[in-house]
Amino acid sequence: MAAATTLATLFIASTATAGYAGVEEVTHPTPVEGTPGHYIVVMKSDPLASYTGEVKGLKATKPVEGEQLETESEDSQRYIQHLETEQQTLAQEVGVTPDTTYQTVLNGFSAQLTGEQVDKLRASKDVYEVFPDEIRHPDAQTSTSFLGLGDDKKGRGGLWQQTGGVDRAGEGIVVGVIDTGIAPEHPSFEGKKLKKQKRDHTRHKGNQPYTDGTYVYFDKSDGGQFKSLMVEGQGWDKGDYSTKIIGGQYFYTGAQADGFDFQYDYLSPRDGAGHGSHTASTAAGNFGVKASIENVDFGKISGVAPGAKISAYKACYEGPDPAVTTDDICALSDLVAAIDQAVADGVDVINYSIGGGAAKTVLAPEDIAFFNAAAAGVFVSASAGNDGPDPVTADHASPWYTTVAASTIPTWEGTVTFDGFAQAGASVSVPFGTTVTGPSIYAGDAAAAGAANAQQCLPGTLDPTKVTGHIVVCDRGNNARAEKSQVVKDAGGKGMVLVNVPGGADSLDNDFHAVPTVHLASAHRAAVLAYVQGGKDRPISLVGKNTTGVTTPVPQIAGFSSRGPMLADGSDIMKPDIAAPGVAILAATNNAPDEKPTFGILSGTSMAAPHIAGLAALYLGERPKATPAEIKSAMMTTAYDTVNADGSKNRNPFEQGAGQVDPTRYFNPGLLYLNGAKDWAAFLEGKGLGAFDGVDPIDGSDLNIASFSIGSLASAQTVTRTVTATEKGTFTASVDLPGVKTTVTPSTLKFDRAGQTATFTVTFDNQSAPVEQWATGSLTWTSKKNTVRSPIAVFPVTADAPPEASGTGVDGSATVEIVPGVTGDLALTLSGLTPFELLADPDGRVDGHSGDEASGDADKNVSWLVDVPAGTTLSRFDLDSSDDAGSDLDLAVYRVVSPDDLRYYDKWQSATGSADEQVTLKAPKAGTYLVVANVYSTSAPMTWDMTVANVQPSGEGAFTATPNPIAATRGTKTSFQLGWSGLTAGTRYLGLVQYGESAVSTILTVDAQ
Repeated sequence: MAAATTLATLFIASTATAGYAGVEEVTHPTPVEGTPGHYIVVMKSDPLASYTGEVKGLKATKPVEGEQLETESEDSQRYIQHLETEQQTLAQEVGVTPDTTYQTVLNGFSAQLTGEQVDKLRASKDVYEVFPDEIRHPDAQTSTSFLGLGDDKKGRGGLWQQTGGVDRAGEGIVVGVIDTGIAPEHPSFEGKKLKKQKRDHTRHKGNQPYTDGTYVYFDKSDGGQFKSLMVEGQGWDKGDYSTKIIGGQYFYTGAQADGFDFQYDYLSPRDGAGHGSHTASTAAGNFGVKASIENVDFGKISGVAPGAKISAYKACYEGPDPAVTTDDICALSDLVAAIDQAVADGVDVINYSIGGGAAKTVLAPEDIAFFNAAAAGVFVSASAGNDGPDPVTADHASPWYTTVAASTIPTWEGTVTFDGFAQAGASVSVPFGTTVTGPSIYAGDAAAAGAANAQQCLPGTLDPTKVTGHIVVCDRGNNARAEKSQVVKDAGGKGMVLVNVPGGADSLDNDFHAVPTVHLASAHRAAVLAYVQGGKDRPISLVGKNTTGVTTPVPQIAGFSSRGPMLADGSDIMKPDIAAPGVAILAATNNAPDEKPTFGILSGTSMAAPHIAGLAALYLGERPKATPAEIKSAMMTTAYDTVNADGSKNRNPFEQGAGQVDPTRYFNPGLLYLNGAKDWAAFLEGKGLGAFDGVDPIDGSDLNIASFSIGSLASAQTVTRTVTATEKGTFTASVDLPGVKTTVTPSTLKFDRAGQTATFTVTFDNQSAPVEQWATGSLTWTSKKNTVRSPIAVFPVTADAPPEASGTGVDGSATVEIVPGVTGDLALTLSGLTPFELLADPDGRVDGHSGDEASGDADKNVSWLVDVPAGTTLSRFDLDSSDDAGSDLDLAVYRVVSPDDLRYYDKWQSATGSADEQVTLKAPKAGTYLVVANVYSTSAPMTWDMTVANVQPSGEGAFTATPNPIAATRGTKTSFQLGWSGLTAGTRYLGLVQYGESAVSTILTVDAQ
């Protein structure tokens, strides 16, 4: 395959989908012989947002930094037409009918394909990859007042006032919300009727949106023009657009191809789930909207950027059970279509509260789309996911968008009291200021005959004769929290204490319960049960406010908020980036066309991300030309630490990122860490994820972002940053990183004016921090007026060792130099040596080789099944051509279900522009592997060899290491010698050296000549 020169050609991930916890999911389709299904076909040519003019006669369309992508320009329309023609030609060649096409941030289409069509498209010279469609799910005092935006009555006393008032907060900015749709009648989205007029190509900033009857137009603050198609559908017509909701579209072909039943939702932009209206109103809902739920008045609420416009892109649909998201659907192809359309329409900000589990790569399909969106100047806020508190659970790993964790704010509380006990928890169902008292019983002691898991208050599990008139203590888990209170009510109970269970989710949620309820943290469960089970009908009181005299510390990172570190493609990018309110957020929800608008209190990183999206809109309202990197840096460096449950500072960057966003400071950050598409390309090259013309690779730690992360630190490592001043001043560096000597050079930066830049280096040298675990801290630049803080995470390792070593001869040795990260005896564990095995030509035509230029099926594929035995420490698959100059071979390896079932669990691919390819797997899972060599191109007669070695702990050649152990001194270079003897001449061997108990290793290849 030709060398990659565009982002689209970087779209092959190094690893494929792995199983979720405890269950190993099988990924479709089967390799080699494609499985019928719905796919996303990604073509090699650049999309509109990143096209730089490679096609003769077609000018570049990629916008310069700070400018909007002009999708309506003559050059853009010509290039879009060119892409559409290429897509149509390809589709016709294989007999495919695309159901959605992408041109703006991704070049390709989605379609229902037969297995034969999958194979043909994968073999096409114009196609980078064919990806199976996947399913995503929504990640589910007022927050605006808590953030310091202004008071709830008139919006005064905060950031809104600085921007000119609530009506101008985000003025001229369009927030695109990719979600479950929007409720157009809701007062949070109330606007005036659109004026109808012909399109005015002369742009006038400050004008109200208008329509020509087909499109909505809006002249934005950055000088660009928003243009979005008006659509109609179930419960939605053109009258639902207004001066507030200026865009509304829906995408469903991917969900339809998956067989989704749409009867529980609307095939239109109308929200059938509530999630999209909630996120949209949080980001940019109107100011001062009166909110009530079940006749409880909650005062007034506002969006973060009430002066901004909203454009809704519905790509997610509600399933039959509104209490869960697992039966909802967000098809990846629909999400990509929504991103593509949002950027084409001209949005300034995208909120993406959608998750797919822990990120496995920085180049998932939506990551590619967001790369180009950010290159086009669109700020993207993405939710981190709701799989906390476990580490390595965060989603959205790429550096070109902002990944958001969820934190708490002062919320509605109630108190559980009994003799010697008073603890506050979440509550909106105990009437404010009132007290409910009654005898108590633990649900586990009130089980109906034959009922299982009664302690969780599952339907039908409680005995009314035991429960009637009681306040029931129910354990969290296994069913919806609100359902538990309904079960208690149905059994005659008068109240409920909902307790979290140690080891499970520990968030506190303001649900609307069927009986008065207070929700307590797991720390109090033991005390509550000891009291309740210590006697019969012991009285408990539920109070409708916090009467403990202790203020609950905020902001805390929510227990459900997904954590880093990110292991996707290395650990040199720290995620999440920042934290924002995401617990018990009151905002708009959904309603049918003829029903009253509703409100809901929801928790999730889904609720945190739109706070950041809204803040980005506020920033752009004041600085319309600001880049996504500028906004992200300003937020991160002005953030402050969240707190732990005891009120102490939480300094864990894998929980909070840079910390809690602080809108009172981010307009004046002092220094900015700026980066753009060229920097991101250099980062990707350094990761080995692609190649770009005119771009030099960088170490991932050197990407110019406002955080510092080093995934492997054995000896001193220096990273570089460049900052741009936003004010005159002298800044002095200070570092807090226990156990790691950190040197900043220069340690003082002087700026005579805003806009000046300065470059500095930071050298990290571990002194006493434990190896094989993260050391975290921060770097702060301080001036007379400002502080600029960046989080730090470094991972000291046992040794910095070469990944590869080689030697020759039936008897011989090789010297390996390392830099230990520890002092003391460092043991070396050896595996091998194991001979490489030639995989013979399946057709038997090419004796002594695996194939030649004529080998392969119609798609030039040759395949073998290989068994990887248990205990294998290393597997290597080598594809070697006899013609390095004139041939191009590709290699793919799949771990499949069985020899008779070629569906696969994991996939690895090596498809560079060179003749030779290689896939290496450390500690592979035992099982059947499918090896596929593709003879992509040849220019002359040639042969090629496909060889495999599975290294076992014991092997041939009397493999030794001397000395072993090594007398190591941290940071001091040393060496050892690997030796072997008695190998078979003419054979290649593979071995592995592992250092101590760490994952650090060196692979040895021996050519026994």
